[in-house]
Amino acid sequence: MRLLRYTLLPAAAIFTMGLAGLSAAATSPSSEPGVVSHIRVVSDKVEDVSSMEAWKRSFIRPGMTDDEKALAVWQSVVKFRQQDPPPHEFLQHDGDVHDVIKTFNIYGYGMCCCASANVQALARYAGLQARGRIISAHSVPEVLCGGSWAVLDGSLITYFRKPDGKLAGVDDLTANITGWFRERPDLKGNDAALRQFMRGEGWKKGPSLLAASSFYDRNGWLPAATHGWYSTMQEYDGSHTGITEYGYSQGYQVNVQLRPGERLTRNWSNKGLHVNQHDGAAPGALKTAVGQDDLRYAPAYGDLAPGRVGNGELTYDVPLADGRFRSGALAAENLVSRSEAGGGPALRVKDGSAAGALILRMPSSYVYLGGEVTLDAVVPSGGTITVALSDNNGLDWKPVKTITQSGAQRLDLKPLIFRRYDYRLSLGFKGTGTGIESVKLRHDVQHSQRALPALGQGKNNITFTAGPQEGTITIEGSLDRKSAGKQLVYTDFRPTVTGLKDPNLIPVSGQGSITFPVTTPGDMTRLRLGCLYRARDAADAWDVQVSFDGGKTFRPIERFAGPAVGNSKYVTFSDVPAGTRSALVRWSGTQRNTTCLFNLRIDADYREPQGGFRPVKVTYIWNEAGVEKRHVHVATKPEERYVIDCAARPVMKSLITELQ
Repeated sequence: MRLLRYTLLPAAAIFTMGLAGLSAAATSPSSEPGVVSHIRVVSDKVEDVSSMEAWKRSFIRPGMTDDEKALAVWQSVVKFRQQDPPPHEFLQHDGDVHDVIKTFNIYGYGMCCCASANVQALARYAGLQARGRIISAHSVPEVLCGGSWAVLDGSLITYFRKPDGKLAGVDDLTANITGWFRERPDLKGNDAALRQFMRGEGWKKGPSLLAASSFYDRNGWLPAATHGWYSTMQEYDGSHTGITEYGYSQGYQVNVQLRPGERLTRNWSNKGLHVNQHDGAAPGALKTAVGQDDLRYAPAYGDLAPGRVGNGELTYDVPLADGRFRSGALAAENLVSRSEAGGGPALRVKDGSAAGALILRMPSSYVYLGGEVTLDAVVPSGGTITVALSDNNGLDWKPVKTITQSGAQRLDLKPLIFRRYDYRLSLGFKGTGTGIESVKLRHDVQHSQRALPALGQGKNNITFTAGPQEGTITIEGSLDRKSAGKQLVYTDFRPTVTGLKDPNLIPVSGQGSITFPVTTPGDMTRLRLGCLYRARDAADAWDVQVSFDGGKTFRPIERFAGPAVGNSKYVTFSDVPAGTRSALVRWSGTQRNTTCLFNLRIDADYREPQGGFRPVKVTYIWNEAGVEKRHVHVATKPEERYVIDCAARPVMKSLITELQ
C-alpha cells in the first residue's frame, strides 16, 4: 500500500494553523477533566516495573551492597523476560527491542543480546558500572561489584561464585574452563561428548566454578532447559572473547491514559497476535504455558500468569452527542453536538459555509498490532467527510478515506499504525448538515502477561494510583532509512541536518548536527532523552543542546563523550521555562575517529491541558475452580488501597480499566 503524505487536508482548514495552533485550538475547558493520566493498578504479588523509577522502588533498597544491587538487577531480568526469538520494532540498528521497560511490560521475551542490554541499563540506573562481553555463540553482561567484574546471565539464568564468595566474571570462567580442558582435551569442542559427560551429576566433576553452581539440575540443564552445562563449557572456552556495548534505548514508560468512553482491557491470554507476525519469527511463548517447557522455571520466580504473551484491546467510543468529546480531543473546530444544537446528528458542522474538524490523539502504552475505526456517517448531497491519520505527531497526514454518502463505515487502520504507540486521527467535515452519529476506535495491542498485577490465593492487597496528570510526545525513528515502510525513520520528524551523512549520521568533515523540533499539546515539564552512540577518540563527542527561543540560543544538556566504541546514555532535563510548548533539541557531533549515532529518543513530558482526576473503574476477572469471578472497584481518589480475596488459586483472565 503506497501512502501519500500531506501537510494540508483540504477539508479541514484547521491544519493551516500548524501544530502549535492545534493544541491552542482545543475547545473551551470542560468542568470535568477530559483525561486521567498515569493510571496504575499494582498487586502486592507482582513488582511494579512500569518505569525505571518504579523498577528501582521495587527492587533496590537503601543500604544495598553492590553485589546485592547487581543480583537484584539480575533477578528482575530473569523474572520479567525469557529466552525467545526477539521482538522487532525496527527502531534500533539491529531491529530488536533493547528497552528494558518495554521488554518487561510489552513483550516479556528476547534473546541474549536483549537480556544483556537489559542488565546494562538497570545496573547503570542503580549506580553501577556495566559492560557487555562477547563469548562463543552467546552474549552476556558484566557488572562491576567490589572492584571486580561479575557476569550476570539473565538470558540463560545463571551466575557463578568464586571460592571467596565473590561473583565470577567472564575472565574467571574462561580461565577455569580452559584450564580444565587442558586436562581433558578430548572434550573441548565436542558437543555430544559434553552432553553425555554432564548427565547423572557428571557436571560436578567438571571445572570448579561450574561444579559449585546451584543452577544446573541433576543432568546438567539450566533452569529453562534450553541450555546446560555443555553449552556453558563451549561458551566460555576462550575461542571468542571481547568487550562490547549491547546498546539499549530508554525512555518508554507505561502511562495508561483514559478519557470518557475509553477502555483498556489487558488479558492473561492471546489471540495469536504478535509484533513479528509479518517480519520475523514468532515467540515460542505465544503458546507455552507458565510452568511448562522453557517456562518451567517461571513459577519459582513468582510468575502467576498462565502464559507470557498477552493480547489486549484499547477502545474509544467517543461521546459525541453530549459534547464530552471536546475535553478529550486534541482539536475541535466548527462543530456542534446534538445537545448543543437541540437535535440533528450526534455531531455535525456548525457553520456549513466553513470546514469542520475533529482531531483525536490515540497514545498507547502498549504496541499497536492493528486497529479500525467504525463510524455512522451523515452526509447530505455535496458533503464529504475526510478521514486522515498522522503517525509522526501531526507533521504529516496520510489519507484513509473520503466519505461521500451516509451510512456505516469500517476503516482498517492496521497498515498505518502497526508497531506504533501513538497516532492522530482527523475527521474533516464539509457541507451543511454533514456529521456523524457515532465513531468508535478499536485496537489490538500486545502486552506481557508477566507484568500485569496478578492475584494469588488468599488476600491480595491492591494499590490504585493516578497521576501525575501528564502526557508525553515522543520522537523516535530508525536511523537506518531502509526501515521506512516498516517503521518511522528519523527524517519523518522533520529534523534539520547539517554536515551528517547516512548511515548512522556520521559527521562529514569533522563537525555536524541534527536538530529536532518538539511541540507539546500542553506546557512542557521536562525532556528525557538519550542515544546509543560511538565516539572512538577522546576528542570525539556528541553535545546535546536545547533551544526554547526558536534557535536563537542553545543551552547545553549533556556531553556524550568518548572514547567509546559504543555507549548508551540517557538524561533528564527539567529546567524548562514556564509556559513552554515548543523546543529544538540538537545533537552536535565532533569527529576525529568515527563518531556516529545508532539510535536516539526524545520524550517531552507535558501537563495535559484537560487533565485531572475523575473516578476510575477497575475490573478484575479470573476463574476459581472453573468458576468465573469478578471484582469491581471504583476508585474515587487518586490513591486508594483495597483487598481482593481469592478462596482458591485464581487463573487470571482480564484486567479492565475505564472511567466511571
